[in-house]
Amino acid sequence: MDRLRIDKWLWAARFYKTRTLAAEEIGKNRVQVNGEVAKASREVKAGDLVALRVGGGLDRIVRVRGLSGQRGPAPVAQQLYEETPESLAAQAAAREQRRMGSEPALSIVQGRPTKRDRRDLDQARHVDWDKRWSASLDRDED
Repeated sequence: MDRLRIDKWLWAARFYKTRTLAAEEIGKNRVQVNGEVAKASREVKAGDLVALRVGGGLDRIVRVRGLSGQRGPAPVAQQLYEETPESLAAQAAAREQRRMGSEPALSIVQGRPTKRDRRDLDQARHVDWDKRWSASLDRDED
């Protein structure tokens, strides 16, 4: 076997869980072979450069080393491709960015009020209405 459909190869190399998912990603123009947008029926051969977007928006660039029409164990699947140094560097940078990222809970602006917030809301509701300014009290009674 010297050529294989790209969707089948992506599935066998364990980039996507099913061939259907691989075909959908290809249909969304998220897979390129040798710099060209691929179709699901596009055939790849050893030595081709495949750029794809895997879950989480991470772009990977791999060189096809072998072909297999069967999905096997992960160690065997990893022998079907070789990741480029640029792709490995981008993955390491993304990993470091996630590690150094801020706590998501700190960015929550709205949500359920705390006990202190609730007390402040209750105090604001029980304002003495007679002491507040009102336009109806200011008008002259003629």
